[in-house]
Amino acid sequence: MTAYIFRRLIYGLFVLVGVNVFTFALFFFVNTPDDMARAQLGVKRVTPEAVAKWKHERGYDKQLFLNENMSGVEKVTNTVFFEKSARLFVFEFGASDQGRNIGYDISTRMWPSLAVQLPAFIIGLLVYISFALLMAFFRATYLDFWGVVLCVLMMSISGLFYIIGGQFIFGKLWNLVPISGYDTGFDAIKFLALPVLIGVISGIGSSARWYRTIFLEEISKDYVRTARAKGLSETRVLFRHVLQNAMIPILTGVVVVIPLLFMGALITESFFGIPGLGSYTIDAISQQDFAIVRVMVFLGSVLYIIGLILTDISYTLVDPRVRFS
Repeated sequence: MTAYIFRRLIYGLFVLVGVNVFTFALFFFVNTPDDMARAQLGVKRVTPEAVAKWKHERGYDKQLFLNENMSGVEKVTNTVFFEKSARLFVFEFGASDQGRNIGYDISTRMWPSLAVQLPAFIIGLLVYISFALLMAFFRATYLDFWGVVLCVLMMSISGLFYIIGGQFIFGKLWNLVPISGYDTGFDAIKFLALPVLIGVISGIGSSARWYRTIFLEEISKDYVRTARAKGLSETRVLFRHVLQNAMIPILTGVVVVIPLLFMGALITESFFGIPGLGSYTIDAISQQDFAIVRVMVFLGSVLYIIGLILTDISYTLVDPRVRFS
């Protein structure tokens, strides 16, 4: 098991290097530091002196990958790539193109993101699995049929519809909760209730239908027929055997999502005015702050790889037949 985890970490390191290099090349080959300076200065006629000053203040006046003007290791370390991308591997995020401390912003904005994503994730998981088990229990009945129809209809509706509709009904029409904003402590509940509710409802269609497919596949297997032949009730078979044996495909989609909860929801946070990492990324893209975007892409890759490793480890906990060497 230890050797397997070590191999996965090595593979993940190579993936991170590839993502880092590709992201850096994508940003700096499409947008040169001069283009970035002109976009940030925000004036039509930017003088060469102003561009040079902006690049020097932010460290973009160096060579991208190899500095021929230096000697020894400084040929590599005194470059834009090392200063802006290589240091991400030790989680030195540096400053944004607007001069803000990215590490501080992430440490403060991750909590509002978790405040929205974590309750929506836990409540949603319980709702999706329960609804899917209900449809599987009453399979081939009207309840199952209309449940699938409801799932397909909810899958076909854009997430923006749930957000805008929820804001109109619960916020403007009924005045139950604020439409947007955020606060700390217990006062945050009134701002988080609607985003969490919409997050759960918008995922019912795809998630419940997927879990239903998993449960129906397990129900058709031989061990279920054997359990029924021994006289076990349908409820016991479904909740004791089917649910347990369906945990591996469920964990594949669940555990890998857990680390990404820190990244927040881009659209939800933007529409509800929540100062999380999702809105942080959207603001960086709109302001063309490529330093923040590079950091968020790298951080998302790290969390995704951690999620994959946690998924593999969790397999051994729910199924003793799975062993890694």
